[in-house]
Amino acid sequence: MKWMIASDLHGSAFYCKKMIEAFEREGADRLLLLGDLLYHGPRNDLPEGYAPKEVIPLLNSLKQKLLCVRGNCDAEVDQMVLDFPILADYAVLPVGEKLIYATHGHVHNLKNLPPLAAGDILLHGHTHIPAWTEFGDGNLYLNPGSLSIPKEGSAHSYMTLEDGLFQWKTLEGDVYHTWKAGNV
Repeated sequence: MKWMIASDLHGSAFYCKKMIEAFEREGADRLLLLGDLLYHGPRNDLPEGYAPKEVIPLLNSLKQKLLCVRGNCDAEVDQMVLDFPILADYAVLPVGEKLIYATHGHVHNLKNLPPLAAGDILLHGHTHIPAWTEFGDGNLYLNPGSLSIPKEGSAHSYMTLEDGLFQWKTLEGDVYHTWKAGNV
């Protein structure tokens, strides 16, 4: 199974359309969204193409392929207009010999770890900065960066996961980092 993993759309119809184009180009089976779907948040500038009402039908059209976790900018009012669940604080995905703990990152992160076993993977967005860092007892922290408001000079980006290979890509599909996880 091929996963596309993205985060921090923040209500941008422009980048939502680019994300959907990338999803179709990737031929991924599922799209994991790590939160902050419709609202830009009080600390962020408006992203290009900020139009949450336009994002709603775009995301709803993918509801059969989406798995989402709640970001710090997501609220119950957002759930009222979206046809798929977005209010789970985390999702645990068994992948090979490991578990991936997928969350937004505003609660559980490297400074406040969720319950992880040796070798498990912490996957979150929130920082808008792509990351691939080893920590703890063979654990791995991964971050796809942001679709609409990248920070620290990073690209508008997402990740894919297929057969234990994580790839970080620009929205145009250019690979800029890969990580092969053992036993995944």
